[in-house]
Amino acid sequence: MGQEVRQPKQERSIKKKNEIVKAGFELFSEVGYYSTNTAEIAKRAGVSTGIVYGYFKDKRDILLDVLDIYIKSAFNPVLDIFNSFPDKVDSSFMSRIVDAAILSHEKNANIHEALHSMSHSDEAINNKFMTLEDEITLTIADKLSTIGVNKENLTEKVHFAMDIVQSFAHEYVYDHHEYIDYEQMRKIVESTLTDLFK
Repeated sequence: MGQEVRQPKQERSIKKKNEIVKAGFELFSEVGYYSTNTAEIAKRAGVSTGIVYGYFKDKRDILLDVLDIYIKSAFNPVLDIFNSFPDKVDSSFMSRIVDAAILSHEKNANIHEALHSMSHSDEAINNKFMTLEDEITLTIADKLSTIGVNKENLTEKVHFAMDIVQSFAHEYVYDHHEYIDYEQMRKIVESTLTDLFK
């Protein structure tokens, strides 16, 4: 739009910017990133399109702030399980982790697809995902270590476990191959995860 993007300092302006980000998150989640335009975000936020462009360069700029909300919405439930974590890692604990990952994929289906596809071509989005991945891996490894889980190759095991859980949740929620018994696959996933951290 050519005008300079400003950083809000007053409470009213901060609230307005947050409303725009919230509206972006809702619309990207409901209809997807590519099916949403800036005018629709402005309308949902209850502001003019000009106000949106006062705070953001374009729709992608809004997406970068939305990504922070998405990350919290998608990954905090899993981290909460680790924060309320028992003194051992067993199959019932792993079942809770898998449930949280499935729910996260169901809740964030439209935005999940857009963000993950864009992470391959957009360096800023990819960097946010990489930072998050690092933070979650190290946080979980630290928590496992405090309850005496075998420390050998712990960060590698956690990273691998995260890949298994994310891959299964993605498969379970989005792919629906007719030849796969998803309940059996889930048992295999939970058993593999439990064995990994014995």
